[in-house]
Amino acid sequence: MSYIDKVLQPNEGVRFQTTISWTVMVPGLVLLLAAIAVTAAVQAFFGAPIPTLVALVVLCLPALFVLARAWFRRSVTEIVVTNMRVVFKSGFLSRRTIEMNMDKVESVDVDQSILGRIFNYGEVLVRGTGSGFEPLTMVDNPLALRNQITVTHGAQPAP
Repeated sequence: MSYIDKVLQPNEGVRFQTTISWTVMVPGLVLLLAAIAVTAAVQAFFGAPIPTLVALVVLCLPALFVLARAWFRRSVTEIVVTNMRVVFKSGFLSRRTIEMNMDKVESVDVDQSILGRIFNYGEVLVRGTGSGFEPLTMVDNPLALRNQITVTHGAQPAP
């Protein structure tokens, strides 16, 4: 059961749900591919199982660790828009949540780099009355998130 399912209030419904982009796993994938290439080169050069095994352990384990860490970060992050609030939750054992009621939302800013536009991720900043909202980085589908917040809030999204 997800965090948002546990904290939904009566008459509150989920309008949009996302997480951080799959691109957080790219560094781990690149490292893993490089580790496999180097391990194959060691196997071709030495031909013995011991140097190949050492290369595999020394290079592939850190790459798998980076990849697993990124996957876990993505799987424990929830970004949800309901008809009443915006909720950001990250963490598993130690949980961090940020919530803002829809009636406190003033504006929603989206910042996307060129790669962010290509791979559909970006930074979203929800500004509220009397307080700011921490920037949500590497958000998957940030324009849809912005549109759901502004439509739910009652404003019309920019074209």
